[in-house]
Amino acid sequence: MAGSVGSVDTRFLDLPAPLALDCGRELRSVRVAYETYGTLSPERDNVILVCHALSGDAHAAGLSSTPAEAGTRDGFAAESRDGAAGKALGWWDGMIGPGKAFDTDHFYVVSTNLLGGCRGTTGPSSINPETGRPYGSDFPVVTVADMVRCERAFLDVLGIERLAAVAGGSLGGMQALQWAVSYPDQVDAIVVIASTHGLHPQGVAWNSIARESIMRDPAWQDGHYYGTGSTPDAGMGVARMVGHITYLSGPALEDRFARRLQFADDIRYTLREPEFEVESYLRYQANSFVKRFDANTYLYLSRALTYFDVARGHKSLAEAFAEVEARTLLIAFSSDWLYPPAASAEIEEALREAGKPVEYHLIDAPYGHDCFLLEEARQTPIVRRFLNEGDHE
Repeated sequence: MAGSVGSVDTRFLDLPAPLALDCGRELRSVRVAYETYGTLSPERDNVILVCHALSGDAHAAGLSSTPAEAGTRDGFAAESRDGAAGKALGWWDGMIGPGKAFDTDHFYVVSTNLLGGCRGTTGPSSINPETGRPYGSDFPVVTVADMVRCERAFLDVLGIERLAAVAGGSLGGMQALQWAVSYPDQVDAIVVIASTHGLHPQGVAWNSIARESIMRDPAWQDGHYYGTGSTPDAGMGVARMVGHITYLSGPALEDRFARRLQFADDIRYTLREPEFEVESYLRYQANSFVKRFDANTYLYLSRALTYFDVARGHKSLAEAFAEVEARTLLIAFSSDWLYPPAASAEIEEALREAGKPVEYHLIDAPYGHDCFLLEEARQTPIVRRFLNEGDHE
């Protein structure tokens, strides 16, 4: 029977050596925020690394001492979850725990805040050891491969050489793919949910609009707004509104809001105040997001997922997967137009062409990209069976 991992606290680990980056620079004094769930086996062979999406963090499961309003499980994903006495619930709590998809009775699950983050891992809001001031836009541009390189260095410190699986949705799925390509002999399986081998032009365009809204806010101050008493909340709020809409589908919005007005069908003819329920919802999302997330981190992570192209430098996607040894599970959702099922189908085809073991499941669900957080019950049996099959090989 499924259960909870209980109360957890985020911990921190400092990497012992500088981290080399794709841009040619290196980062000194890198700190990684992380949480663990379950028990590490004596052989250290039961580890699953869970990777988060753009706005996530290390708190993937259980209840933390962080106030619920500061947690990452907001919006549609929070509606069916109880903050339990004001504590924040992990963003993938429905998937991690005893008897769940990533079963902590069997696996030792590790979740980190990725490189460039603002929730404990070194990022643009961190102090630059060379200047004694926050990096701001002096922080080096990072890639998904850099994030994975940081995760590898972090696991080295923990003494974990091999992973039973790497799993994630969206940007987290990109990291899982990169793990299989970068460290083929160190990963048994990857679980890639609602993700892609490279963002389609429509996704690139929406991300560009979101970044522009931040950088055109005068309060952004070329990224050096820390300590000035002014932050680009207006631009950041618009970026969140844009991003949030891309995570949903037309039918989901229609079902939840239709064209309902807030004031009993009373149109007030105002330019500034939200009158439709969907407008008020987006404003709420914007206002809550700016309280917990750093604008520069949004810029850096958005750029990283836009850069991601696992086939870059190869003649084909199949060639990029030539050295992959991990079994691959792909899950996509019919209504996800940001990370469309076609992308997962392309990954499946390329892996089969390369002679690699892969299975692909398309789930018919109406909620858009957010399905990877909302459709946990339908993903769970697929993931559990896939991981259990690996145990018996």
